Amino acid sequence: MSANSQRPLDESHAAQQRFLSLFLRSEREIFRYVAALVPNVMDAEDIVQQTALALWEKFDAYNPAQPFTPWACRFALNKARQWIERRQRWQALLDHGLAEELAQRRQELQPGFERRLKYLEGCLGKLPADHRSLVKGYYYERTGIESLAGRSGRSVAATYKMLQRIRQALQLCVETQSQPEVA
Repeated sequence: MSANSQRPLDESHAAQQRFLSLFLRSEREIFRYVAALVPNVMDAEDIVQQTALALWEKFDAYNPAQPFTPWACRFALNKARQWIERRQRWQALLDHGLAEELAQRRQELQPGFERRLKYLEGCLGKLPADHRSLVKGYYYERTGIESLAGRSGRSVAATYKMLQRIRQALQLCVETQSQPEVA
């Protein structure tokens, strides 16, 4: 590596160190500021984390001649406002009976979901073993696509394509079984 290519890495590392130093010294004050705005300590902690990310993204705009904590608290205020707005919108939906409506709709749809799940299990049983293995690995075991591709000897793109074809076949199978029989 040349000296010129090493310089941006050194500058980036120095910027990270400056940010961490400033943020860690101010974190307690930022937390107190946020905790005064929201009722729950865990929510305040989440907002402080979101604030830290926003501060790092905008750190190049920070003027080192100015105190860091007030600058950071402005970001925290914006994050707290966003959190409050989202919560109020959700609360308004809940206050208007959304939760009850969702629970009722889920209960109404449950038999259909269970029937389709039963059909899906039957359709999965009809797949070739290698296709079942791919579905099991990807959806049930949460194995990464790269690992699945390596196991099957396919490329990542080919593995994605195979999963797409399997999903389409399963959907068609379930829909076919869901159709009422014509006498």
